[in-house]
Amino acid sequence: MSSRALAGLSRVSWYSAMLMSTESGETSKGPKNSEKHNQDSPSGVSSHRTTKKDKERVIYPRNARVMSQRNPVIGGTPITEELAAELRQVVFGCSVSAPKHEWLRTGLVFRDSDQELGYGLKSPRNGTRGLLSVVQGHIIKHLLFEKRGKDQHPRPDMMLKPSRIRQIEALWTAIADILWRIGEKSKCSVVLPQDLVHVPHSHKYLQDGITEKLNIFEFTDLEDLQIFIKRHIYIFEDDPGPGALLVLYSAILTRGTHKVKTDMDNEKAFLMAGAEEGSHCIVTLLLTGRATPYLHNGVVYVGDEDHYAMPQFGILSRSEVGFLVWDECPDGKVEESRQPGSRLKTPSLPVWVSLCAGHYGVLFNTNRELLRNYHAERRFDLHYYTCGGSHSLLTVDTRYNEDEVCGKQAGREDFSTAPPLEKLIHTKWEDAHVRWTGQAPVA
Repeated sequence: MSSRALAGLSRVSWYSAMLMSTESGETSKGPKNSEKHNQDSPSGVSSHRTTKKDKERVIYPRNARVMSQRNPVIGGTPITEELAAELRQVVFGCSVSAPKHEWLRTGLVFRDSDQELGYGLKSPRNGTRGLLSVVQGHIIKHLLFEKRGKDQHPRPDMMLKPSRIRQIEALWTAIADILWRIGEKSKCSVVLPQDLVHVPHSHKYLQDGITEKLNIFEFTDLEDLQIFIKRHIYIFEDDPGPGALLVLYSAILTRGTHKVKTDMDNEKAFLMAGAEEGSHCIVTLLLTGRATPYLHNGVVYVGDEDHYAMPQFGILSRSEVGFLVWDECPDGKVEESRQPGSRLKTPSLPVWVSLCAGHYGVLFNTNRELLRNYHAERRFDLHYYTCGGSHSLLTVDTRYNEDEVCGKQAGREDFSTAPPLEKLIHTKWEDAHVRWTGQAPVA
């Protein structure tokens, strides 16, 4: 036998011995030992190269599937006919006619990640805009002001270009925060649809494809709530899908249908009444935990000589995200009775949901200390964003100088010709000079 053949046999024997040692558990020490054996191979060819490639091939798809994994909805308490009819009555005013179509087909959908406006939700103009604007405000709050890990960029402009992972994290955190606050940080309810229909057609209830399929999940721990919403976040993101309606139903059940009716201070009132982009009772429910139509601070007693004074419950505590409103009356004046009190105008963080001439949006500043530092509030920038994709950057200057054109008296004279959004800003910073970067948007 030739020397080349003998060398081949010895090489085969070496491979056989190494494979036997692998089966006996010698490679259980980890990948470092495998790499050492590979380096010692006389042929320079790794006998474990396939295993290493397989390992790399598994890691990537598993990480990717986490983003799109659709965990089935299991468990929960099936909705009853009585509760389904009550939910429809509270939201739409009737349970025997079809609800507004947009609520069944509007999900919580982000714009492209890692891009300009990547922090923003998107939707057409419809009755869900008020709710989406509140969720948007909480998303911005999370991206800018929540504690950040070492791998997250400290610059505000980069934090507003979140990755896909950060988008999802901000969304489930926002939903959980809203519901937990409504439940007074002790309990809350979440509704999710399943395939099984629990409520049939009847003279009391007309099916809509969502409400009759709901299962109710109860939580008394914030961490459990966050894990659950994170696990099923794809249902809220479906487009078209009922994500906005699921958030609203969950908020109502967390508060309690009877309490929501009491909050609205009108037996015949319902949440969808009389507003193209959604009632501000939805906004107050999600921001403060109470669906009150009154925006003033505390309780005001209203009566006259012929009637007992009745309490009107407004905003009972300061909110993390604020609310600014401007709506012009026919005589050109601002309706003072609808103006928010200081608990909404001056929130804990510089983020405001805005309602300007019937249009919802979000105003925010990237400096956490803006509302805590008088000097920071003298001149600062505000971002304005709507779920329709409108974005503007404006500079607000509250300094008073008689020699400047933007002086207090000039501001008062020019107020009537200012754009609606500038008038909205003046409800918080009276007589401030507002300078737009680019064209001033219509609200």
